Amino acid sequence: QVQLVESGGGLVQAGGSLRLSCAASGRTFSRYVMGWFRQAPGKEQEFVAAIRRDGPSTRYSDAGKGRFTITKDNNKDTLNLKMNSPKPEDTAKYSCTATTDIRLPIASAKCDYWGQGTQVTVSS
Repeated sequence: QVQLVESGGGLVQAGGSLRLSCAASGRTFSRYVMGWFRQAPGKEQEFVAAIRRDGPSTRYSDAGKGRFTITKDNNKDTLNLKMNSPKPEDTAKYSCTATTDIRLPIASAKCDYWGQGTQVTVSS
């Protein structure tokens, strides 16, 4: 199966920046739509961002639009999420996902693979 491993999480002050990374096994980016979800304590999984398997098209949640940037490097099989000006409400466990469903945004129920997630904590 495809393996996704996130990294880059940690503690960051509000207004700072953070870059999350997701390493995928094999050349999965050419076969799957990749994206990020997050889940805060007591809340459901929330879509954050996604990028198409082909081309530069991206999609963001209202919360992430304008502050977050999703990118990928097909040669390195790496997915990234740049978080600018994070807020305390962005505190959550961020997970990398992959799906064969080409529709954007990604639906959590359609995700074929999930990483274990990386914790992001934003302090005031």
